[in-house]
Amino acid sequence: MTQTHTPAWCQALQAKLMAALDAVWAIIEHSDDPGEIRRARDKAKAVGELAAVARKVALIVPVARPAPAGAAGAAAQTALGPAFEIAPTLEPVLAPIAAQAEHARRALEKLKGGRRGRL
Repeated sequence: MTQTHTPAWCQALQAKLMAALDAVWAIIEHSDDPGEIRRARDKAKAVGELAAVARKVALIVPVARPAPAGAAGAAAQTALGPAFEIAPTLEPVLAPIAAQAEHARRALEKLKGGRRGRL
């Protein structure tokens, strides 16, 4: 099996499926023949099944995640030097938020029942 870039493959397949659905929709809109409408509905059902399988294939590949903000923030701060020190000015503003987060974390731990991790 050849290696394919999955997002590009998904976009190309989605474009094909959308074009097929547009063609089927045009047939259904402009036809009065019950046999032709039935065949168009069968094609639309097949397109839907292909789309479902394509979604499953796309979900197999893990999504690229951005680097953690802590490492990037530390690297940016060391690169910019002392001119980029905002933390002392924001410390009074962020202190209540940090306290609230700590309180929420403790409440969650109490709900979990200690170390077991069950809710």
